[in-house]
Amino acid sequence: MFLSELKSGESAVIIKVMGHGGFRRRILEMGFVRGQQVEAVLNAPLRDPIKYRIMGYEVSLRRSEAAMVEILTPYELRQQRSDLSTSPNEERMEEAINARIREINVALVGNPNSGKSSIFNALTGGHAHVGNYSGVTVDAQRGSLKYKGYTINITDLPGTYALSAYTPEELYVREHLVRALPDVVINAVVASNLERNLYLTTELIDLNPKMVVALNMYDELEQSGARLDYEQLGRMIGVPMVPVVAREGKGLEQLLDEVILTFENENPKVRHIHINYSSTLEAEVRGLSAVMKRHLDELPKYFPPRYCALKMLEGDKSVIGILSAAPHFEEWQRYAARGAARVREELDEDVESAITSEKYGFIEGALAETLHIEKQAHEAPTSMIDRIVTHKWLGIPLFLVLMFVMFWTTFTLGAYPQEWIELGFGWLGDAVGAMMSEGALKDLIVDGIIGGVGSVAVFLPNILILYLFISLMEDSGYMARAAFIMDKVMHIAGLHGKSFIPLVMGFGCNVPAIMATRTIESRSSRLITILINPFMSCSARLPVFILLAGTFFPECAGVVLFGLYLFGCLMAFVTARVLRRFFFGEDETPFVMELPPYRVPTLKATLRHMWERSEQYLKKIGGLILVSAVIIWFLSYYPRVDVSPQMSGVQQEQMQSENSYLGRIGKFCEPVMEPLGLDWRASVAMLSGAAAKEIVVSTLGVLYSVEDAHENSTTLSEQLIASHNYSRAAALAMMIFVMLYFPCVATIAAIAQEAGGWRWAAFSVVYNTLIAWLVAWVVYNVAMMV
Repeated sequence: MFLSELKSGESAVIIKVMGHGGFRRRILEMGFVRGQQVEAVLNAPLRDPIKYRIMGYEVSLRRSEAAMVEILTPYELRQQRSDLSTSPNEERMEEAINARIREINVALVGNPNSGKSSIFNALTGGHAHVGNYSGVTVDAQRGSLKYKGYTINITDLPGTYALSAYTPEELYVREHLVRALPDVVINAVVASNLERNLYLTTELIDLNPKMVVALNMYDELEQSGARLDYEQLGRMIGVPMVPVVAREGKGLEQLLDEVILTFENENPKVRHIHINYSSTLEAEVRGLSAVMKRHLDELPKYFPPRYCALKMLEGDKSVIGILSAAPHFEEWQRYAARGAARVREELDEDVESAITSEKYGFIEGALAETLHIEKQAHEAPTSMIDRIVTHKWLGIPLFLVLMFVMFWTTFTLGAYPQEWIELGFGWLGDAVGAMMSEGALKDLIVDGIIGGVGSVAVFLPNILILYLFISLMEDSGYMARAAFIMDKVMHIAGLHGKSFIPLVMGFGCNVPAIMATRTIESRSSRLITILINPFMSCSARLPVFILLAGTFFPECAGVVLFGLYLFGCLMAFVTARVLRRFFFGEDETPFVMELPPYRVPTLKATLRHMWERSEQYLKKIGGLILVSAVIIWFLSYYPRVDVSPQMSGVQQEQMQSENSYLGRIGKFCEPVMEPLGLDWRASVAMLSGAAAKEIVVSTLGVLYSVEDAHENSTTLSEQLIASHNYSRAAALAMMIFVMLYFPCVATIAAIAQEAGGWRWAAFSVVYNTLIAWLVAWVVYNVAMMV
């Protein structure tokens, strides 16, 4: 709650004062400090200004100024602390207020691949995804910890190179810093790449938050033979600096100590500096800033006047849009236009380029006095590996070999534990069935729950292996190289290398992959990448492929699996070209992407990544798939029909299944799938896959468990072979259809969210399904002729 919301006669305790410079200093000098009690005395007739009583005297503030003071009322306190609502004694109230006053909100900001998420995980014990490539964090992650009597709430923001408004993540980070107004900013900086990383630091200095710099991966700087006087560098830029090795937990306590000192305004290393530019540029910045300060009450309290002047001269549309409501905006705009013209005339470059150049000059000058680099006698390992991995002729073949090994291993190595789990569920079904009497309950548990859930659970080892490979590519730094070598190929499709990483991430799950497109600057490229992502077969489709490939193509299942994924990529490529040609114009956005140094993935991080993804799979088995299996069993079991006693047990079960609710739905849809060689059972399985693609296998598991009640087949593969319902051509067509048809509900929702509306989500559903049917029909007919 803010002071502006306090009603006349109510009192509260001040938690913190936000804002910058002269405004904040004036408010603090008037006694509006943390822990002080304040009372709202009187609202003016037009609700502005408001009179307050503090420290025994009365003072008036404008409502906009009061909105920059965060407070805590006794009512809020009782709402937040249940123990105070029952026994609100003064001692407990004071204890609760002190706890709230000692709460620090921290924003974690840094370049992509600077190790922010590693710092976040190490401090909070969180599990934010980390990887050795840019764009891993595409949304804010939040966590908290207790340290020396303080509660520290940390928000890990997406990586960004600057605080401009050119990309979604830049705008997101800046909006968080000025709207949420964190108490302290931790700026994560790669210690071995200071010149590039400190540019964001200079942007933060302009914005003037309380800040501490974490020199992450400091061990790499030391191993290179370089020496950094970080204490001197911190004094020069007015920001405390702390060496940190997040993955080993080194330097984190010292980092937290600096955060607390900075929060309490007791850190002697903190001082605000202005980055001084050349005389021409500095004169324009100071002149416009002085003009704007004459009407300080018209400026947003969360932006320092100098920052507003800089952004107006740069032509920052976002900041100009905020300032445009001010009565004197036109005067400022005329001054900024004249100043920008003078800069272009005298420096022969625009203001934004001039500011960027001079910030890098400032960084270079500071590092010249504090960083000493030893010349390396040997070539860096990263350069040696890159000569092979990104080679003109070897790069793409090596990537394809790696992909083949990944899918071949996923099938071949995963087949052993898969068989054990399958036999285990078969034994469990037999054991439970033997203990129960015949009836609907037995059929529900054995055929519905064990048969349906077991048919999906057996593929957990394959999922683990797939995510092992993806994790190794991400953590080692190879993912960024894959984007680099595929840039030319992506360019033919009307995209560039930055689109490649979200597409590869789609092999794991399309939802986070679609969210990862936020790092793509061009809206048209971002939309195309979103729309083709469902063609990248996610891990949910993997159980279907492994089941059908292992059953109908056992002699070359790994090759079939690799071919399917390759064909999905081809369809994505063709669709991207079509979308670029007919729906979007050509995109000239340059491909600029960081190639981080190679790093050896740690066992802990790799296992954590595998477990996090596999845990989601297990949760889906215990939730959505279990519920779906029960529903599918019910629809396949009822209504009960009268059957002739002359029929065999198998014939009775088949007749019952065909006349059930599910059978009727399947029979209705069967004409659509019959040209693909698929029966009503496959039709129903495809429909159920709308919720989640694993349910395709679960549906087949339930249907064949019900129909196979009087046979000796123990596994779903054996049941499919024994049924003689599908040929190899039909199985191939089914795999193609599953790979290409409409994505699951979660992916459709992600498309709608990231593409900006349900129109594109509907397009994805219709287009993907039509393409899936047409391609599967062609494949089926060609395969029947072979």
